[in-house]
Amino acid sequence: MNVNEPSSSTRRDVIKTALVGSATLAAPVAAAPSDRASRNFRLYDPDKLPPSTGFSQVAEITRGKLLYIAGQVPRNAAGDLVGKGDFRAQLEQVFINLGIAAADAGASFADIVKLNYYCVASIEPAQQRAVVEVRDRYVNTQSPPVSTFVFVSRLVHPDWLVEIEAVAVLPS
Repeated sequence: MNVNEPSSSTRRDVIKTALVGSATLAAPVAAAPSDRASRNFRLYDPDKLPPSTGFSQVAEITRGKLLYIAGQVPRNAAGDLVGKGDFRAQLEQVFINLGIAAADAGASFADIVKLNYYCVASIEPAQQRAVVEVRDRYVNTQSPPVSTFVFVSRLVHPDWLVEIEAVAVLPS
């Protein structure tokens, strides 16, 4: 390891602080609308589309640069599976990972304009409510990101129940 390079635990602490301030990742805070986000994009529902519940229909990028975050899965920084068989625990880890990836690029959940969810079809319909409950602690629920939710037969690893990718907008 380079002496001038922070240790991975120090780097994680910096990212954690950038992500949620003094709160811990175990207790996320809902993202508030940011001035930066309102200047770079607009999330809305056109009047002539059916009403949406829990997501926006359109994300209009007005300026800035796009940040694409690859599909995040329920693995911690050590690469270990988190929440084997536990859909909610896996969702929590995936949102933590999304937040870390965004923070590393200087973004937050307030900058995310698109979420794509890939969920294994074996998840019972009653468990799907957990997606909204977990997500709503991270995103601005007054102007939520546009979203796509897809059921798949399985993900790359048979123990993964959910994978989520994101797109954020940063100042140029």
